[in-house]
Amino acid sequence: MTAHETELKTITSWVDGKPAESKSGRTGVVWDPASGEPRGNVEFASAAEVDAAVACAAAAFPQWRAAPLSRRAEAMFALRELVHANRRRLAEIITSEHGKTLSDAMGEVARGIENIEFSCGVPNLLKGGFTEQASRGIDVYEIHQPLGVVAGITPFNFPVMVPLWMFPNAIACGNTFVLKPSEKDPSASLFMAELVRQAGVPDGVFNVIQGDRIAVDRLLDHPDVKAVSFVGSTPVARSIYETATRNGKRVQALGGARNHMLVLPDADIGMAADAAVSAAFGSAGERCMAISIVVAVAGAADPLIDAVRERMAKIKIGPGMEDGNEMGPLITREHRDRVASYLDIAKAEGATVCVDGREHPVSGRKGFFLGTSLIDRVQPGMRCYEDEIFGPVLGIARAKTYREAVEIINGNQYGNGAAIFTRDGGAARQFQFDVEAGMVGINVPIPVPVAWYSFGGWKSSLFGDLHMYGPEGIRFYTRTKVLTSRWPDPATSSVNLGFPQVR
Repeated sequence: MTAHETELKTITSWVDGKPAESKSGRTGVVWDPASGEPRGNVEFASAAEVDAAVACAAAAFPQWRAAPLSRRAEAMFALRELVHANRRRLAEIITSEHGKTLSDAMGEVARGIENIEFSCGVPNLLKGGFTEQASRGIDVYEIHQPLGVVAGITPFNFPVMVPLWMFPNAIACGNTFVLKPSEKDPSASLFMAELVRQAGVPDGVFNVIQGDRIAVDRLLDHPDVKAVSFVGSTPVARSIYETATRNGKRVQALGGARNHMLVLPDADIGMAADAAVSAAFGSAGERCMAISIVVAVAGAADPLIDAVRERMAKIKIGPGMEDGNEMGPLITREHRDRVASYLDIAKAEGATVCVDGREHPVSGRKGFFLGTSLIDRVQPGMRCYEDEIFGPVLGIARAKTYREAVEIINGNQYGNGAAIFTRDGGAARQFQFDVEAGMVGINVPIPVPVAWYSFGGWKSSLFGDLHMYGPEGIRFYTRTKVLTSRWPDPATSSVNLGFPQVR
């Protein structure tokens, strides 16, 4: 370790309402993507330290579960105010470790706050049902109860928003929570943990375990963890789903995406180009809802490419903390190099690289920068089409007809999001009927649902039965109990060996 590295900050876990140092001896480097310099070292928890965090959460569960719904809602209201008051600080933490621009990070925090606001309505969200006189003298009702200790494993691209998709609903429902954030940008999780404590949530209800695969594997194996939420790549999502369900856990695992945007010849080309550039290159393309493939129908392709290239040339790329920049660096040097490699792959496969981001002046500066890229004549079967590149690379596929375009989209393994740009209401309605994707935009390129709906894709973009946050999030973090009761006159009681019937 160099003298410089000894001065780096140390990022710990958070257990029982306070920082928890690891004794595992294993750490990872947290980088500043804009400068290419290390910012800190994150301590990786051992399996035994994961066990200690789960034990803490399990010990806190009985009291928190018994807390009145009004008490839990009060804590969520307080958390909402604290996150709102500290939104600038949270955004700065995101930008310093992820690299996205400060305005983009502020938007991430704002969307996270929406989910806290949804959880504030937990007294209403947990209402059950009641049926009087279901049978003679018998009433039937259902209640929704928490699961116990639940865990969330979150990705690097949204270090604030995705955890806020999970833990506010989970703890509002009466569960206790263990968060395993990405080791690439872990500091935001600790700041949120402090805000949760300030909101009056009892110690042990919310815990953060920093780590790598050892921590993840132990959460998936631990018998006291009842449910796991995950967002990440499809291979990992599939593995987590299979492992956790094999261990008897409830799982929602959101995987990768290759989101398509269909542009019909009647579309407003300028509007479609604005949308494609915004959705492809925002956050340097490191969004699971980024538009990565535009399917242009018939004569829409050439004018659309011209309009997209014109807009790409005007994008200001640089450090996210600097005013005026619209796109920052990628998260790590390795990821940047992987994304850039697809430009050579595309050429070898017969696609046309119209704009090569490696030739942008920003690609030569310090940090993990890569300019925006545009690839034309991308076709199914090419790696530059099939793989989730997860960077500032936009592909253009061409189709002769609407039907051919839909077949391209539906033939892809992913079904996270899709969008159509058109002036034809009938075509838009047909598209929402035809397309095999969990989230659909009509003249909206990134159709991320608001907090009172739920987020999730189809096909290889989701493993599990329930989508994330919103009403389905409440269902995921609770289990239903149905009660059948009778308070009859004891004199009417009798033995009946037949199957119960409604009389």
